[in-house]
Amino acid sequence: MSYSKRVSMLVGLDSLIVLFSIYIGYFILNPYVNFYSLSMLTISSITLLISHHVFASIYRLYHKAWEYASVGELVAIVKAISYSIALAAAVQLVVNGHIYVRVLFITWLLHMCLIGGSRFSWRIVRDRFIKSQAETKNALIIGAGSAGTMLVRQLLKNNDSGLTPVAFVDDDESKRKLQIYGVTVLGTTEDIPAIVENKQIDHIIIAIPSLSKSEIQKIYQQCSKTKAKTKIMPMIEDIVTGKVAVNQFRDVQVEDLLGRDPVELDLESIAKKVTGKTILVTGAGGSIGSEICRQICKFKPKKLLLLGHGENSIYAIDMEIRNRYQEEIEILPVIADIQDRHRIFDVMDEHKPDVVYHAAAHKHVPLMEYNPKEAVKNNVLGTKNVAEAADTFGVGTFVLVSSDKAVNPTNVMGSTKRIAEMVIQQLDKSSNTRFVAVRFGNVLGSRGSVIPLFKKQIQNGGPVTVTHPDMTRYFMTIPEASRLVMQAGALARGGEIFVLDMGEPVKIVDLAKNLIRLSGYTEDEIGIRYAGIRPGEKMYEELLGENEVHSEEVFPKIFIGKTVEFEYGKVSTLIENHDTYDNRYIREYVLGLANKKEELLVKNAN
Repeated sequence: MSYSKRVSMLVGLDSLIVLFSIYIGYFILNPYVNFYSLSMLTISSITLLISHHVFASIYRLYHKAWEYASVGELVAIVKAISYSIALAAAVQLVVNGHIYVRVLFITWLLHMCLIGGSRFSWRIVRDRFIKSQAETKNALIIGAGSAGTMLVRQLLKNNDSGLTPVAFVDDDESKRKLQIYGVTVLGTTEDIPAIVENKQIDHIIIAIPSLSKSEIQKIYQQCSKTKAKTKIMPMIEDIVTGKVAVNQFRDVQVEDLLGRDPVELDLESIAKKVTGKTILVTGAGGSIGSEICRQICKFKPKKLLLLGHGENSIYAIDMEIRNRYQEEIEILPVIADIQDRHRIFDVMDEHKPDVVYHAAAHKHVPLMEYNPKEAVKNNVLGTKNVAEAADTFGVGTFVLVSSDKAVNPTNVMGSTKRIAEMVIQQLDKSSNTRFVAVRFGNVLGSRGSVIPLFKKQIQNGGPVTVTHPDMTRYFMTIPEASRLVMQAGALARGGEIFVLDMGEPVKIVDLAKNLIRLSGYTEDEIGIRYAGIRPGEKMYEELLGENEVHSEEVFPKIFIGKTVEFEYGKVSTLIENHDTYDNRYIREYVLGLANKKEELLVKNAN
């Protein structure tokens, strides 16, 4: 229906209601009243044409969407009718010399019933009949606070999402049995499984934007006991700024279930290191390297060098960053292999970066078990090339992206990462450049992560392959890993190994189960198969060796350790003679060199 037709219909309907109410009011009190008298016609016409329609226009009774009528619309009706009747009383006093109070009271009641009823009846029809005919699904809202209330109001007003809120749960006992927009708080988060079953819930929506990761994890444990799909409401600030709508939910991600809140950055110290400076990121096309580039751009460096060996990945990150920051930052893609010493030195000489983030490396544990020579050439010699170039051309800070697998390593990849740490620590002893390393756990969503593999297996119908039911790993997100790299650069004094407080280790099988449920399947539908521990893998990982542990944080959730007094001569022997060794000998050599535990000492960073 067009706007003009809608207004005409409402004006006509109100005109009939006003005239009917006036005459009925008089008729009830005096059935013999002369409806055609001048006084009657004057009062009714003034009340209709001037009084009611004027106040109806003032309070916009002809412009509201009555299918969404609520308390605000009811207040507007009360005001318009009350002022209209008050004006009619004034007209009666002037024309007749007195006010027919009983007549006006009856007229006011009839106006309220008929005008209010005509408006709200459309909402009742819409809610009870039109909406019930559509395919809607029952939703359980977790959180009966301001966000949950806002969500329920939006769902009741706009059913585009196809969800009907039927119950709340909230751990605040004072809210138990309360009704909000007709939706009752039926219990706490512990009652989720029972409520889902009793109310035939299809979707569970977490509507507490302030929840920590550990709290989300606890709630999801209850939600996972049901077959309902679990989603999360957007952040309030995103709703307020208009980035998303209230009912634009997102799926629960594996990252939400880590049980640990992300690291907060010291923005001021990072800005001092990065803003207005020339920054070089090696491995810039990889998962970690590309995210480091994204994070760095927020601090507006003068120049950002994207160095990598694969042209496709460098092209992708170059285009992404250039589209957003081209006018603010000089962005330069550099195709180079870190094993090419002359090329790396030429790049350092030409651009003389202030900070180097060295993320280029071979990271796949099983692959490096079969190719130890390549692991040494890339992870050890490549690191040595970049680090010595940084030293030669006066780089201020060099940050090596290392791994938790460098602690007591049982595989080639971890051993070469540990030896790479030795290389930069040796350089740090005689250099003006501050060399530091950052150790990560497993990074969710990175190319070497199990997550992409699990997702592909689930898409193919399963089963998901897990090496061992008791295997555990530390996990972090790609943004967390990148922030830790940047924060390490800001905290660097030289020679340190920085480690994130990664919370409790996660069983790989639990990660697989969560991912299956988040994908909308059950374990029975997909299945889990145990494939056995692969070459070089450990049952669990460590972040610092026994003698490296430093009990105090140097920054919230960041710890520090330092290894000294290792025998660098054996590292030099490996570097000089690696081409003459066969793969088997190199594997034994790097494992023995990296596991010399008596070399590990602790340095108090304070």
